[in-house]
Amino acid sequence: MNEPKSLNDPQLIPSEMPAMNSRIARAIGRFFMRLSGWRYEGSLPNEKKMMVAAAPHTSNWDFVIAVPIILSLGVKASIMMKKEAFIWPIDKLWRWLGFIPVDRSGARGSVGSVVEHFERSEKLWFVLAPEGTRSKVDKWRTGFLNIAHKADVPVFLVAWDFPSKTVHFGPLLRTTGDVEADLSGIQKHFGQFTGKRPELQ
Repeated sequence: MNEPKSLNDPQLIPSEMPAMNSRIARAIGRFFMRLSGWRYEGSLPNEKKMMVAAAPHTSNWDFVIAVPIILSLGVKASIMMKKEAFIWPIDKLWRWLGFIPVDRSGARGSVGSVVEHFERSEKLWFVLAPEGTRSKVDKWRTGFLNIAHKADVPVFLVAWDFPSKTVHFGPLLRTTGDVEADLSGIQKHFGQFTGKRPELQ
């Protein structure tokens, strides 16, 4: 697999990264990446907490591609899931995979719930698709920027490009407080890449 040297060496994986600490999971992830022909470019930042914005999100295949990459790097990525899904005994599996329960109907709403998770966690890389849907939209949702700003964490951009079978890491950004300006720049960055169904971008 054509990986950056910095990600081939386990000693160079960011020390502050929330990790799964499973050699078996990493081996499985790398096997499926070699099988699929996908690779990644760029590097991971040494951050304890950050919002990960992943795009363009146009198909369920995005998740299929993302899982082996997450496993191969040993990242414990956190993904939002409604709290009603956390029922025994499957709740332990969801938590191990990195899903976190979010109460969308609570007083703080989805944004407040995720901010609270950031406040309570020592390490948290929270992954979210900024479009908020697989359908075509002209303007993306701003929830991920509001979360990052309120939690005072950076935003790390991760883009998958289906024609080249490449996942691109970076850049790492700080919110300015101007949501519209931040969103415009981020959408422009992701516009360089092509999703599984480009007609939905």
